[in-house]
Amino acid sequence: MSSLEDTTKYYDDNYIPGTTNILVGNDSSSIETSTSARPLKRTKDGLILMPQPSDSPNDPLNWSFTRKLWHFVLLSFITALTAATSNSAGAAQDSLNAIYGISYDAMNTGAGVLFIFIGWSCIFFAPASSLYGRRITYIVCLLAGTLGSVWFASSRRTADTIWSQAFVGMSEACAEAQVQQSLSDIFFQHQLGSVLTVYILATSVGSFLGPLIAHLISQAQSFRWVGWWGAIICGITLVVVLFACEETVFDRRNYSAVFESSKSVEEPIETSGTVDEKLIEEKYLDEEKSESNAKQIDFGSPEGIQQEAVDVEDGKEKLTPFHKRIALITPSPYLEGYGFLQYLKRFIVYFKVFTLPAVWLSGLLWGLQDAYMTFFLTTQDTYFYDEPWNKSETGVAIMNVATLIGAVIGCFTSGMLSDKHVLWIAKKNGGLFEPEYRLWLLFVTLIISPAGLIMFGVGAARDWPWQVIYIGLGFIGFGWGSIGDTAMSYLMDAYPAIVIQGMVGVSIINNTLACIFTFVCSYWLDGAGTANTYIALAVIDFVSIAFIVPTLYFGKTWRKATKKTYLEMVELTQGMG
Repeated sequence: MSSLEDTTKYYDDNYIPGTTNILVGNDSSSIETSTSARPLKRTKDGLILMPQPSDSPNDPLNWSFTRKLWHFVLLSFITALTAATSNSAGAAQDSLNAIYGISYDAMNTGAGVLFIFIGWSCIFFAPASSLYGRRITYIVCLLAGTLGSVWFASSRRTADTIWSQAFVGMSEACAEAQVQQSLSDIFFQHQLGSVLTVYILATSVGSFLGPLIAHLISQAQSFRWVGWWGAIICGITLVVVLFACEETVFDRRNYSAVFESSKSVEEPIETSGTVDEKLIEEKYLDEEKSESNAKQIDFGSPEGIQQEAVDVEDGKEKLTPFHKRIALITPSPYLEGYGFLQYLKRFIVYFKVFTLPAVWLSGLLWGLQDAYMTFFLTTQDTYFYDEPWNKSETGVAIMNVATLIGAVIGCFTSGMLSDKHVLWIAKKNGGLFEPEYRLWLLFVTLIISPAGLIMFGVGAARDWPWQVIYIGLGFIGFGWGSIGDTAMSYLMDAYPAIVIQGMVGVSIINNTLACIFTFVCSYWLDGAGTANTYIALAVIDFVSIAFIVPTLYFGKTWRKATKKTYLEMVELTQGMG
């Protein structure tokens, strides 16, 4: 599995997860890595590539631009598709109520089931990703999306509208955590902000345009075609993934040998490009005979010493045949039997992700943005069909275009701009990069996002000018885009070798919050009134985003304190446990 960090540093006493020097040795033309005498690989601007790519043609980091672009486009499409199908059920609510008498409360329950299955499905898929490959998760999720859409299209009972959403929710689980893992497999750390911008844009397109498209389908072809079109597109995408989506898992342990010794090494083995494994083995066997204190391990203890094994020289390793690159399952080299016990061990340990502060910060910020979406969609249905707005169903659905525009601006602000911003800070700090640098741009969102909630919610309740309403929606979208991008970038930078586990934690927190707010939304709006509810939401929004202040001060301390948990999860992720 690719990591964003140099794994040889994990057991250094001074190592802190996420803290890296992206410009170290920039004034030298030949700087040695900790594992090799070869120069560090850099960009043309002098940035150190993290992770360092191997010389293997099978390393996803070495893929051609075309291969990376195709994979990126396909993953982005899956993200948009699953987001759209997860948000399309509302377009059929009126028809289901009128024809079959299915209550709106029941369909609200279906939305809650959807969120629960989105979040909690992730933790079941995550252990499988490291044992059986990434592809199988996409295949299972798209199959679930196809089945869920068919079930929804055939709905005639309350149970149909509720339990079909369980399968639809399961389908989005791959986009909630798996996509980010695959993206980190093929892109370098300095590219992730920009890459995640497109990911959040895809999520935004699916979330905000999905309901509009579903509504137009419902009007033109009947509500059942909302489900049928979802099934058709999910089915076609499933076929494409089966035959045209390559596996991105790459075992970097093949390119390094790891040893542990309780004795400090005063005379390190000299290396030049490659190392004779036999010489290394003889050296450590001699130590074992003389002192009985050395043993070969897989990423051992804090005293572990890593020496480079035989690297594959350019042109000597052949490209894996295409049929193997699209195999249904790619077993990990450390898979034991069918991997059931390994799966169970990982499943249990992955719950420790909830002890990482960065997971809670990202999950709360992103989850609340999902919750606000429930409120403004409910408010649109409550107010804008009547005086003074008198909008049609299509007119109400089109309102989300304003939110999408705001999300696009927010994504670019906290995505591509963030990449440049953090590099600028790192250069001023002698090349030292801290994940918390990502959070500075959220001070803009701290004002814009709460203001958007007040402008839209209070404006709707008190008949403010339509310009205020639409600008408010744009500001809400800005918060969605900027917070989503920043939250994920920060988490991936803070704990880069456990991307999928971190995103699973975020997804569970995110969707559990969304589920809770889905059930309380109508009661809150009815009990407190629309204006007061949105003022309260704005306060919650401001306070939650303001958590970046203590994180800027204590984030590095928190990361250092959670190093042990992080390393335990890294060992499992990379097959060492």
